[in-house]
Amino acid sequence: MKYQNEEEMLQHYDSKEYVTPDGYTADIAVFTIELAYKEEYKPPKAELKLLLIQRAKSDKDGEPHIQGGKWALPGGFVKPDETASKAAVRELSEEASVNNIKLKHFGVYDTPGRDKRGWIISNAFYAIVTNDYLYKRKAADDAENVGLFTLKEIDQLELAFDHKIIIHDAFQMIRKDLLQTTVAKEFLPKEFTLSELRSVLLLVSDDPGIVNNSAFVRDAPKYPFLEEARNQKGEIKKTNRTAKQMTRMFRFKDFQPMPSIY
Repeated sequence: MKYQNEEEMLQHYDSKEYVTPDGYTADIAVFTIELAYKEEYKPPKAELKLLLIQRAKSDKDGEPHIQGGKWALPGGFVKPDETASKAAVRELSEEASVNNIKLKHFGVYDTPGRDKRGWIISNAFYAIVTNDYLYKRKAADDAENVGLFTLKEIDQLELAFDHKIIIHDAFQMIRKDLLQTTVAKEFLPKEFTLSELRSVLLLVSDDPGIVNNSAFVRDAPKYPFLEEARNQKGEIKKTNRTAKQMTRMFRFKDFQPMPSIY
């Protein structure tokens, strides 16, 4: 045996003997949902949007940036004294001036050749938040612009690196959150019509039970996490903001469903 214990082995350990990545990064996909009431007596138009930054063409010393000028997810290199999750929070603040968002990790991206600079591994994070968190967005640091884009608009952009793949995967996480939790309530009035709820769900689902309006209106009142909104007299509240006919209003119960395969 060459070494007697771990301490002795570490004294002779040389990381340069091993091939290691050239960089370790964090990329962040932050989504929001916007509701626009464009027509009287009609359900709102809902849009799912994603925060992107436009990479600066050069750094502060005038040296060209890799993929400069392209739109990309906010993100950057992880520092030696921080975790990838802390780097994600920092980069989101530095590049887009977006703060106080709870990020969730969802993937690691390490396909060879994904970055021309070398062997770069990225941890990806996502969040879906109301526009209150994003309205103060401002490009800074390595970004020269920042904006919100629909997925259709993103399809027309030439994004940096493999960010279209990351965005596709992040959308699947958003889809799961909207269909398996009550996060949709964050983008609705406290008391809403079923057509307003359906407008949000249609952003991520082609389930016949949601696409078919009659089926949704029939089944949704039976959901264990919804209840009819009532006034102090116990009467069901109604509104005509999404239809000429007065329509029942609902609200979410203080109940979080637990998905199960059983």
